[in-house]
Amino acid sequence: MRDSRNVFHLAIPCKDLDETQAFYVAQLGCKLARRYPDRITLDFFGDQLVCHLDPDGIDLHPKMYPRHFGVTFRERSEYDNLLKLATQRKLPFFQEPTVRFEGRIEEHLTFFLIDPSNNLLEFKYYHDDRMMY
Repeated sequence: MRDSRNVFHLAIPCKDLDETQAFYVAQLGCKLARRYPDRITLDFFGDQLVCHLDPDGIDLHPKMYPRHFGVTFRERSEYDNLLKLATQRKLPFFQEPTVRFEGRIEEHLTFFLIDPSNNLLEFKYYHDDRMMY
């Protein structure tokens, strides 16, 4: 089992460091941990996201499945607050807020954002927190 002091790490490609930093830090509210000439490291909702400068590695036609990443919130208020922030700041939605698996135990709220390098971010909230895993 994961020790709560440990951090999940994910590395993704980006086409421009300034634009990526503006999206994740200034707009989405993540904290910049480090910046180097070829990457930025972010505190992405408590986990580590590293955006590597790799313009040739950008997916020009992203699809939600099988590749995306994000956060599953335990508290509905955190999901609602992020959705409100994304809407107010006019962040680009890849998929508008929706309900998945309606009427089933795994029913959850979800929306997808797309970053400047076409990486897809999913944010969701399960009504029954036993369904988070």
